[in-house]
Amino acid sequence: MLDMELIRKDREAVATALAKRLDPAEVTRALDDIQRLDQERRALITEIDAERQRRKAEARAYAEAKRSGVTPQQTAPEAERKQLAELESQLDEVQSRLRSAMSELPNLPADDVVAGGKEANRVVRTFGEAPAIEKVRDHVELSRALGLVDHERGVKLGGSGFWMYTGMGARLEWALVNWLIEQNVQAGYEFLLPPHLLLDTAGFAAGQFPKFYDDVYHLDKQSAPRGQFLLPTSETAILGAYQDEILETPKLPLKAFAYTPCYRREAAGSHSDERGTVRGHQFNKVEIFQFTLPEQADAALAAMVGHVEGLVDQLGLHFQTSLLAAGDASASMKKTLDIEVWMPSTGKYKEVSSVSWAGDYQARRAAIRYREPGGKQTRFVHTLNGSALATSRLFPAILEQCQQPDGSVVVPEVLRDKLGTDRLTAGR
Repeated sequence: MLDMELIRKDREAVATALAKRLDPAEVTRALDDIQRLDQERRALITEIDAERQRRKAEARAYAEAKRSGVTPQQTAPEAERKQLAELESQLDEVQSRLRSAMSELPNLPADDVVAGGKEANRVVRTFGEAPAIEKVRDHVELSRALGLVDHERGVKLGGSGFWMYTGMGARLEWALVNWLIEQNVQAGYEFLLPPHLLLDTAGFAAGQFPKFYDDVYHLDKQSAPRGQFLLPTSETAILGAYQDEILETPKLPLKAFAYTPCYRREAAGSHSDERGTVRGHQFNKVEIFQFTLPEQADAALAAMVGHVEGLVDQLGLHFQTSLLAAGDASASMKKTLDIEVWMPSTGKYKEVSSVSWAGDYQARRAAIRYREPGGKQTRFVHTLNGSALATSRLFPAILEQCQQPDGSVVVPEVLRDKLGTDRLTAGR
């Protein structure tokens, strides 16, 4: 959520930044509505305060008159209470509408983030060379030939957009998860295993609700009166775990990571570059997260991007890092860099990690603050998150980039001890 004081003081700068993401006319309408509600709110607060002060003055005059032996002037306390209650009810309604309007605004993109969609994304680094493969087989064909993924039985179990890892495929997936856990622990992140069912408050805090409310799986209201949903990413859980807390300043940055399956209602991929395990309703992901002081955020973002790049590089894959344009990044994020692996069968890069900096946008929604040592006032922390990594995208990239002419797949060196082999072959 944005800072209301910033909108009051520098509306033009806010409008210019939001126009990188939204139509300028839409921005004008939204800010006009927000400032009108803000003025109504402040006027009602002034009126309520004045009414309370008037009532206090009358009460003091009444008491003084009684002490002086003068018959006090009668008031109409019931009518006054009703008038004050009506004003307070109006204030509650206006504040609710203002909060709703503010929650719909996306974050302000960083200065170096350009306007536009995917077409405006910019590659900032490339790692390695695309493998030379004479006859490319795609990951769906390879996984079937090697007995690694049973797509048909996955659909039988869960419907379209689901799959089932089998045999060495299940072991490869689990080896990836375990290796990523080890690497993130070594990088200084605390390992968490959060609940998969979260309260709606966590979805609001992360910036996914209300705009993307329908993108996740919700429990029915009878089963979950407070509102619960299956987490779409453990970013939501890690952030939500610290809602309404004041973090100890000396312990910042606070670094945590979680492994969870992720559940999403998005349409399962049917295009050639989204087949197999590339896009579905349930997939595995390891997510890193940092809570930082504002002045630590730039360094934290660079470190997180470098860490994720190092993970993909250790797997021996060819990939690139891209700075996303404002329209292609999550609405909650100021700045996002995608790490994208090469998929030989389509000649395209697919994102395996988005590393993002939210500034204080999520912290305002979640009321996560810090207090300077010896100080009384609190400030909002900055939050950053990134996939480290999404295994359902790594899996097909390994199969395609490491495939051999005989149909086998060379296992990345860092995973060989966990799999007990250096090569995946049919029947093994």
